[in-house]
Amino acid sequence: MAITAQQVKELREITGAGPLDCKKALEATGGDIDKAVELLRDKGLAKAARKLGAGRAMNEGAIETYLHFTRRLGVMVEINCETDFVANTDAFRGFTKDVALHIANLKPEYVRREDIPESVVQAERELQHRRALEEGKPENIAEKMVEGRMKTFYEELVLLEQPFLKDDSKTISQLLAETVSEVGESIEIRRFARFALGEDTDSDELAE
Repeated sequence: MAITAQQVKELREITGAGPLDCKKALEATGGDIDKAVELLRDKGLAKAARKLGAGRAMNEGAIETYLHFTRRLGVMVEINCETDFVANTDAFRGFTKDVALHIANLKPEYVRREDIPESVVQAERELQHRRALEEGKPENIAEKMVEGRMKTFYEELVLLEQPFLKDDSKTISQLLAETVSEVGESIEIRRFARFALGEDTDSDELAE
C-alpha cells in the first residue's frame, strides 16, 4: 500500500524518528501505526533513544513539583537523565518545570501509549468501531475512522502524545527529543502523579 505524508507525519510526532525511517517502518508494517512505532523502538531508531546516552543507565535527574497558587492542584513528576551535570543544567530544569505545568493543565493519565492496559485500548477500539457502524459507515470506512479516533484517544490520555501546553505545534515527545538533542544525553519521563482537591488521582503512579 502507498504510504501517505500524513502517516509519516503522525509517526514522526509519536517517535521523533526521521522521515525516511518512519516511511520504511510504515512500509514494513503495511501502514499500521502501532506496529511501526514498535518496530522503530525495537530497532532503536526513535530519536531520543539513539542519542549519546542510548543504552546507559538513567539514575540521575529530578523530581519536579508544581503547586497552583490556590493550593488546590499539585503535580509531582520524576524525570531521569544520565548525569547530575545535565540534571543541573538550565535546559533540563526548564524541561522538568514545563512538563509539570503541562501535566497540571492537560491532565494526562499515562506517560506513554504502551502504559495503557490493553483491555482499555481494546474496549475503546470496539466502542469507536460500533459507533462508526451505527453512523452507517461501511466496514472499510469504519476501520479508518477508528484509527483517527484512536489517535484522539491517545492524545487525550498519553503525556508524550499531547500537544505541548506552551506550543501546540509540537508534542511533549518532540519537546523531549529537542531537550535530549540540546543536553547531549538521554532523558526519560519516568512517572508522575497529579492531585486535585475533590478529584480522584490522575496519575502514572509514583509509588512502586
